Order: sequence, then structure tokens, then C-alpha cells
Amino acid sequence: MKKNFTCIICPNSCEIETEFEEKDGKLVVTKVTGNTCKRGDEYVRQELTDPRRTITSSVLVLGGELPLASVRLTGPIPKNRIFDAMKEIKKIAVKAPVSAGTVLIHNLFGYDSDVVVTKSVAAVRR
Repeated sequence: MKKNFTCIICPNSCEIETEFEEKDGKLVVTKVTGNTCKRGDEYVRQELTDPRRTITSSVLVLGGELPLASVRLTGPIPKNRIFDAMKEIKKIAVKAPVSAGTVLIHNLFGYDSDVVVTKSVAAVRR
């Protein structure tokens, strides 16, 4: 089987063609062409066998100058777990003040990826 990809790892946006087959219920990449660097090869192999994504979102801030604080994952998680991750993030409400860099969930679902605040939100001054 063949599949084409546009690499998203660097600004070159290489058009990469892959050839792969299924062995014992798993996809095995047999050929990668069109990439200009090693990272493109690694990208398409992972995209075919174990696609992963990072996500960004926001969480509710109680008593903050802003109602929400932006958050992101520190590393990619399997693509099929994105909706599960969003459900967990949606459950979070933090009390102001909250600082950028604060870890809200450590090792989400056992993956080496934390949910961290990316925007500090001060408490409302009374």
C-alpha cells in the first residue's frame, strides 16, 4: 500500500511517499521517499503506526481577572485519546491567581505529558 504525506515537522513541508504493509495486524513501513531530513522519515513512520498529537485548550479560573486560562500538553498523546484528554481538562477549575507553568495534571493517562497553564491569571482585586 502507498500513502502520501506533507511533512509538518519543519518549514520545508516535504511531500513524502510511503509504502507499507500489514503484518500480524500491524502496519510496517517498507519505504519512505521524498523527505529531505531524518525527521520527515520519523514523522511519517509514527503517523502511520502510532499517530500522536499535542492539544491546547483552556480551563475555568475562579475569581480571576480573566474567566479562563490557556493550557497545553507538554508532549504528544495518542490521537485516539484526544477526546478523553479534553474531557479531563474540562473538569478543571482553578482558583486565581494561577501562574503560567503550573502543572494541573501530571502524566496524563500515564503518558509523559502534563497539562500546564500557559497564561497567568491574576486574582480580581477588591
